[in-house]
Amino acid sequence: MANDTLRIDRSAKTLRTLALERMREAIMDFHFQPGERLVERPLCDQLGVSRSVVREVLRQLEAEGLVQMIPGHGPAVAKPDLGRTDEIYELRALLEGIAAKACATSATDDQIALLDAALAKLLDAWASGVPAEVMRATTKFYEALFESADKRVAWEIVSGLNVRINQLRSMTIASANRREPAIAEMHEIMDAIRSRKPEAAEAAARRHVESAWNIARTALQPDGEFGSAAEKAVASADSRAKEVRYRPAGSFSK
Repeated sequence: MANDTLRIDRSAKTLRTLALERMREAIMDFHFQPGERLVERPLCDQLGVSRSVVREVLRQLEAEGLVQMIPGHGPAVAKPDLGRTDEIYELRALLEGIAAKACATSATDDQIALLDAALAKLLDAWASGVPAEVMRATTKFYEALFESADKRVAWEIVSGLNVRINQLRSMTIASANRREPAIAEMHEIMDAIRSRKPEAAEAAARRHVESAWNIARTALQPDGEFGSAAEKAVASADSRAKEVRYRPAGSFSK
């Protein structure tokens, strides 16, 4: 008799993947505020999936650091920890600096052309004013940067942090007056790489990360923009009979 225990249920896997992507985007877009509780039944209604799928999605988001379990209250959107945030930006500054330096040292003309194309798409994303597009284009640019630098292990490390990096990136992208400085910083990185100036490329990459780091650190303070929003969300969630404010069904669609 055939053993079907290893059979893959493709439709269920696709449904879980789609629900995970929608929830991840909703958190990145601040549809759910940091500290806000995530209640299964309304999520089922919004996503159009079963409770078991919602539970699996929440478990995966918890593993990624985007959701935390609060004793006595259940799952909630995680509030970034300032100490861990500092560590993430330290790693980013180090690894992105190393990659930029290696690119300026040894990248081929074709690889630099690919980087220029990735930067052009990133600039288009900034012009669109859609944070999700900016994050996707930024990830693509850095993937090309690390690939051109032949720093594959470093990229694996960055990729492992990408969900948390993008949570922080979504916050800094949304900050006032970030667009123009960020664009200028990216141009500085590419100018140094094209000019084959390794030290300048490394310094420019580190400055870019440190600029975002300063915005994130300020916003994560209790009286900062992000910290205040988180505290308000928690207070609001605790005071309402309906534990989380949701948009109408289908609001996750892009």
